[in-house]
Amino acid sequence: MAKELKTLVKDTAIYGLSSIVGRFLNYLLVPLHTTKIVAESGGYGVVSNVYAYTALLMALLTFGMETTFFRFSNKEGEDSHRVYGTTLWLVGGASILFAVLCLVFNAPLSALMGYADHPEYIACMTTIVAFDALQSILFARLRGQHRPWKFMALKMSFILASVLLNVFVFLGAPAIYEVHPEWVSWWYNPDYSVGYIFFINLICTVSVTFGFIPELKGFAYGFDGALARRMLRYALPILVLSIAGILNQVADKITYRFIVPGVEGDVQLGIYGACTKIAMIMALLTQAFRYAYEPFVFGKSRDKDNREMYAVTMKFFIIFTLLAFLAVVFYMDILKYLIGSSYWEGLHVVPIVMMAEIFMGIYFNLSFWYKLKDVTYWGAIMSVIACAVLLGVNFIFVPRYGYVACAWGGLAGYGTAMLLSYFIGQHYYPIRYDIKGIARYFAITLAMFGAFKVMPIENIWVRMAVGTLLLLLFVAYIIKHDLPLKQIPIINRFVK
Repeated sequence: MAKELKTLVKDTAIYGLSSIVGRFLNYLLVPLHTTKIVAESGGYGVVSNVYAYTALLMALLTFGMETTFFRFSNKEGEDSHRVYGTTLWLVGGASILFAVLCLVFNAPLSALMGYADHPEYIACMTTIVAFDALQSILFARLRGQHRPWKFMALKMSFILASVLLNVFVFLGAPAIYEVHPEWVSWWYNPDYSVGYIFFINLICTVSVTFGFIPELKGFAYGFDGALARRMLRYALPILVLSIAGILNQVADKITYRFIVPGVEGDVQLGIYGACTKIAMIMALLTQAFRYAYEPFVFGKSRDKDNREMYAVTMKFFIIFTLLAFLAVVFYMDILKYLIGSSYWEGLHVVPIVMMAEIFMGIYFNLSFWYKLKDVTYWGAIMSVIACAVLLGVNFIFVPRYGYVACAWGGLAGYGTAMLLSYFIGQHYYPIRYDIKGIARYFAITLAMFGAFKVMPIENIWVRMAVGTLLLLLFVAYIIKHDLPLKQIPIINRFVK
């Protein structure tokens, strides 16, 4: 087991590096955008709303084929090359058809979504989604081949290009425009700030595709109709699951403009969307773990000790996400500068959104029982129920409590999915999780969080010093109970 865990940790570290460093660089755009696009304009609400549609459309265009690709690639009797080629043809064909239809009917589609004055926003979004859907399979291929370094290089190239272009458009171009407007006026309009975000994303997304030329040769492996039908039968429940899962993440941002219409809705949505960026560190950890864990689980599905491995992995995932939760809460006085000061009024939703992300990560860890048992319809059922809970909370409470209800709706939705997956999963695929140990970590985390919040400390540095002390106590508890120093390589040489 030690060798497999070492591989998982190594791949997670590399995927995590690409995700965390990349997202950190991308986070540099958040203060840039939220400073240049003030909350009162509602512009950042438009960005949050459009990208929420992007996430939902990605689920539709990939239609569960990422997970299906891993399942069939590791299935006995299947030709992994033919599986890859068939997956490429399915997702690539759907993406091209989608892009063409959306561009042809861009005007009515933009009007339906409330962007009749800016149809180019929707044209950019739909094209980006089409390329992202194809790239999701290409990235999955790299993960399946355990090639995290190329994965990281392509992810980082996208982020670096995006950061540099955004810095130029939002800082460099305005400075040039003030001194020599004739140099940039042929393309730059100082009042078109939101639109540039979408065009930059489009340029970077298309450019990354050129890095996949060797992987695109997988189209030559051909298309197997019989295999495609079997894969689609497996993927259909995952599609429903993915849509419901994504709706749990973005339904609040999609529906908000309908529940609270007009500029006021965009302003509130912008504040909520900006503040959730701080909470996304939890999503980074979950995503990094998922990139390494999914191919790892399917590769281990035939081993006898896999259930013990899943239980241990679950516990450590929860421990370190709770550690990240406390770190963000304790250092909020610094992290809040990731967004413009006009958005700070929404910072109180960050702990709620982070805990919702932890629940989502636990649900992801729990979800492998129905994938391994080929009863993926259970995932669809649970996700639909969770989505219904989220939407119910939003439609009932948003008119009265605003975006705070969105945060609680996400927590309720993910919490529902997590509990359903655990109890049903124990019937189909019982795993002896350390429930008592996990519960203790949650209790300690909530106790520390509550104590920190009620402490009447006004001085920022004293408050962070207290937070640091609490964080060290939490780490000490981890070391004492679950990560003895004697078991850590190199360090164990100095510990007797």
